[in-house]
Formats: sequence, structure tokens, C-alpha cells
Amino acid sequence: MPPFMDQDLQSIQEVRSLVAKAREAYLRYKEFSQEQVDRVVAAMAEAGFKASERLARLAVEETKYGKVADKTVKNQFSTRDLYEHIKEIKTVGVIREDPKKKILEIAEPMGVVAAVVPTTNPTSTAMFKCIIAVKARNGIVVSPHPRAKNCTQESVHVVRMAAESAGAPTDLIHCLSLPTTEGTNELMRHREVAVILATGGTGLVRAAYSAGKPAYGVGPGNVPVYIDRSADIPKAVADAVAGKTFDWGTLCSSEQALVVDAPVADRVIEELKKQKAYFLNEAEADKVAKVLVTPEFRINAEMVGQSPQRIANAAGFSVPDDVRVLVARLAGVGRQYPLSAEKLSPVLALYIEDGWQKGCDRCMELLNFGGRGHSLAIHANDKEVVMQFGLKKPAFRIIVNSPAAIGAVGYTTELDPSMTLGCGSYGGNITSDNIGPVHLMNIKRVAWETKPLSMPRETGAWRPTLPASTTRATEFPYQKALSSDVSRKGGSVKPMPAPADKPWLSTRETSEKKYGTGKMSGEQVDKIVSEFVKTRRR
Repeated sequence: MPPFMDQDLQSIQEVRSLVAKAREAYLRYKEFSQEQVDRVVAAMAEAGFKASERLARLAVEETKYGKVADKTVKNQFSTRDLYEHIKEIKTVGVIREDPKKKILEIAEPMGVVAAVVPTTNPTSTAMFKCIIAVKARNGIVVSPHPRAKNCTQESVHVVRMAAESAGAPTDLIHCLSLPTTEGTNELMRHREVAVILATGGTGLVRAAYSAGKPAYGVGPGNVPVYIDRSADIPKAVADAVAGKTFDWGTLCSSEQALVVDAPVADRVIEELKKQKAYFLNEAEADKVAKVLVTPEFRINAEMVGQSPQRIANAAGFSVPDDVRVLVARLAGVGRQYPLSAEKLSPVLALYIEDGWQKGCDRCMELLNFGGRGHSLAIHANDKEVVMQFGLKKPAFRIIVNSPAAIGAVGYTTELDPSMTLGCGSYGGNITSDNIGPVHLMNIKRVAWETKPLSMPRETGAWRPTLPASTTRATEFPYQKALSSDVSRKGGSVKPMPAPADKPWLSTRETSEKKYGTGKMSGEQVDKIVSEFVKTRRR
């Protein structure tokens, strides 16, 4: 490119060139068979897995965020674990057939994917997005964060070379070498880009959704962790600390606040100390808050993914070398409590609430303060409480008795392995799913006639009946636990009575009108009338 051209103009020109190349390669690649696609994807996953540690080191060296060991795990997860989950997914030709409904579903790729990659997970997210895009028979152009440009480029290069060695068309996979805001915006708005995968801050996600393209963006995570009195306390605390300190808290699903049931608060604090937690006094907490959160109430990028020792030093005090996490007891949630917001670092807020209902309220506050739709963790062995959290909380991943950070992405749970977690309408996203290859392909449906016009529809009496699942709703064993007047404050939960064999029978209206000497129900009468009409038509 001409040396006199401004960098933003160079970046825009690079985008246009790479998208054109990816589009041309995609048009060839979309004709590949399922076997050819799977060979390409397997080669990409294997190459990325083998390079996991090297790429992790590059990421830490360039960004200064996180830990090499944990970034290695993330790279392995985004290649091996991802591949093992998606390898059986059909993305070519007929992917499903319903003989009863006479419908065929046929996979169709979208085109060129614009993938924006964050600085917190620059290598794992890059490989993840390349693999799922190629699995769905798309081309892809990656826009790295300027602060993580080199390690992201190398990650994309690793999987690109593997894909081409396995037969993929040249130029199917690209990464910008001159990432700028202008270049990223050009990429997202380019007419040949079919879909956007945006992982980053709120501003980036909004830009993606306003680009006039289908877009998968992810909202921020302010993940609360509720520890109930029924929990295995040592495991709950160990899990919370492990999740929060994983890669020094750079995952958006990492724990942000502990909400502890009052009767077990002392035990939780004792276990936190065993896990090498350092409890900040009021003055220290205030200093840490000023270091982590800017006056504009944004995360200080210089403190993301840093150790507790470095954070403390930056705040003007020191902590022992073996400290793993800093803990601050807070009285409320909101801008006047900066540590109640998302902290991409090993710092936890701590709240103690008397009873699970007050714990629920506190978790709701935290989710509403910057984490709606993302994730929540609960440590409890009381299924009634777990169900209350699952049914009522505005989070789309409820992680039970496992670290939130790595449970939400599918590492310690059976959720779909993903480095892009949708937050649904609560978080301003189009989906609440863990994003995968199925989100990057269209589905055609071939449908044969099953209700011909020559067969008139019934015009007799009709009455809507509730589905069987609705009439059996009272079988639900947690029904009582979910009523608004249930509270465990000050005592334990009374055991639930065993449900009746067929409890729905006792819930039908006994006053329903009966007809004839046989005392037939209205539904039985309607059925007889319907059969009579059919007979007359013959």
C-alpha cells in the first residue's frame, strides 16, 4: 500500500480486499461435501490444539493479560473440546428429515463472516470463530483488537494453514493486519459480509447491531454467585475462587460477587481465607475501586487480567505473594459501589443476606447492574431453591455447583462449548444461546402437501383443549417451592409432600356441565358431532 496513505484508509482498503478474496473462496467452498468439510475442520482443530501453549504465551506477552497456563486451557477448549462437540453436526445437504410431517431440512451457508475478537481472549476466540464458521461452510475475516493484533493474527494463520493443507480453498480465512476502528466498521458494513460475530464492549456490540447485517453480539457479564445454606461450603468456595482466578478473571462469565446465605457466612469466610483470599478493609476497597474503575465508570484496561499483587501495588498497598483473590464486603449495588460492577480481574464483592429470598433480590440487583441475560451461579443442594433461581432470574445460563467462569462456556458442564455467549433480549442480543456453527447457517425447508384443499376442514363445533403437558402441570414437584409466600428465613424448609399418582384429576373443574343420560362431557359431545359431520360428507 502507498506509504503516504493514512492507517485508517489502509485498514479500510485491506478490509475490502480481504472480503473480496474470502467471498470468492467461499463460493468454491460451499460446494464441498460433508466429508470434505469435516476433514478441513478436523485439521484446523488439531493444529490449533497443538499450538495452544505457544499461542497462549504470545497472548500474555503481547496483552499482559492473564496466565499462560489458563490461556493454554482456553485454546485447547476452543479446539479439541469444540471439535468433539460439533464433529457430528451436519452442515451439508439434507440435515434432518421428518417422514411424518413430510419436511426435509437442507443446510445453506451464510457467506462471509465478519468476526471481531477481544483482547481478553484473543487466541481462543479467534480459533473458535474460524472453526465454527468453516464448519458451517462460510468464509471468514477476523478483526483483532489492536492490543492483541499479533497473537490473533498468528492464531488465524495456524488454523488457515491447516485448513488449506486439508483441501480448503486459498483465502477462505483471513485476519486484518491493520485493525482500526474505521476498518472494523467497514468490515461489519461491507455489502459482501453476510453475518457478524462481535465479541467486545457494549459500544462494539451496538455498532454490530446497527451495521444493517444479521449479527451475534454478546452483552457484558456481572455474574453473581449465590451460596445457599444447603451448599457443600468448601466446594462452593473453592469453585468460586477457581472461576474468579481463572486467567485472572478475563472471561466475561467469571464470578463478580458472592451472595452468601447468613447462616453459613462465617464458614464461607473461613473457607475463603483457606483459599488465600485477602479481605480488603474499607480504605483498601476504596483504593482498589479507583484503580479498577475509571471516573467515567469504565473498566481500567491497564488492570484487566492482572494479579492481586499488581492490583494492590497499583492501589498503594501490598498483599502477600500467595494471595489469589481480593474480597471487598459491600453494602449495596450501583455506581456508588464501583466494585459491584463487572471486574475483569481477581476481585470479588461480598454480600451476606438472611435467607434465599433476600439472596435472590441481591442477585437480581447485580444482574440488572450490567449483567442482564448473561450468567448466574448457585451453589445449593436444595432443589427448590435451585428451581426458584432458574425460573425467576434474568440470566440465561444458571450454573449449579460449578465455577461460573468455565461452567457457562461448557468446560465443566454440558452446555455447548462456546467463546461467544448470547444474552438474549435481556442483554440486547438476538439469542440467548451459546453460539456455534448452527447459528452460522441458514436452513431450507422442503415441505410436501399433507392437508390438501380437496379435503375440507371441519366446520362443526370446536373447543380448544389444553395440551397434556399443561394438564399435568401440578405434578411438578417444586410447585409449592415456587409460590410467592414460601420463605426459609430463620428455619429450614419443610419436606414436600409426595405428589399424587394423578394429581391433575383432582384439579379439573367438578362443575363442568354434563350432557344426556350418560353424563357425557362437552368434549365427548364435540367428538361425536365431529364424527357425524365426517360421515355426512362421505
